[in-house]
Amino acid sequence: MPPRKPRTNGIERAFQILECLVELGDSATAYQIAKRIGAPLSTIYETIALLERMEVLRRSGGEGKYFLGPRLLFYGLAYTSQMEEEDIYRHEADALSRASGENVQICIRDGDFMVVAAMVEAGDHFHISSRPGSRTPLNWSASGRLLIGHLTPEERAEIFARATPSATGRALVDPDALEKACAEAWEQGYCIQIAESDFAVACIAAPVKDADGTCRATISLVVPETTAAEKGERLSRLVMASARNIEKALGWQPATWARRPDAS
Repeated sequence: MPPRKPRTNGIERAFQILECLVELGDSATAYQIAKRIGAPLSTIYETIALLERMEVLRRSGGEGKYFLGPRLLFYGLAYTSQMEEEDIYRHEADALSRASGENVQICIRDGDFMVVAAMVEAGDHFHISSRPGSRTPLNWSASGRLLIGHLTPEERAEIFARATPSATGRALVDPDALEKACAEAWEQGYCIQIAESDFAVACIAAPVKDADGTCRATISLVVPETTAAEKGERLSRLVMASARNIEKALGWQPATWARRPDAS
């Protein structure tokens, strides 16, 4: 007899529904959610009804569709109000955007994905498809490689074994090539990725490391491919200086502020 699958409890099911809607980025019916997460439809109906009563979900889009509800905003605001880090990240992202004239993103890790946690736009001259809250596989981006740079080669290999192709077809998926690229980026303290997740878009990222050397986040410039080719080295120095400044402001490094290089 095959082993019985562990039963999913109600709390886990509720989070699966929330994760599903976040990944979809749009409202969905109970049937669509049940099919996507592989859960019994009756259970999904029951959980959605509870989450709707609690305003964690709301009806949206008609035709029996649901999306994230207003109560989640209060939870999010309560969380961010306690985060000293957020103000420091935002301050340095603003400074980096002014110094470089480019768009800046702060990214964090969520399992096998990189999540855009915050963004500062330099203007409307260059459109970026990845907005705050969007998630992409770790192997698609410069930030993704750095976010797991502190892990052991064995731990990274396990993650890279699940690598998926990008829409451009240019993202690395070979585990050995990914491990080599990750190790090199971690050693040099920055990573440049060009057109791997989006056509004609480049990312120049640096890790923000805590006192134990764990990558807590990345700060990155998202620029046109041509800009990375022309000014990649200078912009890399800018990004690394911003990462060091964040670490020092949070007490993870000695409090000597990095001089911001010239981005011209």
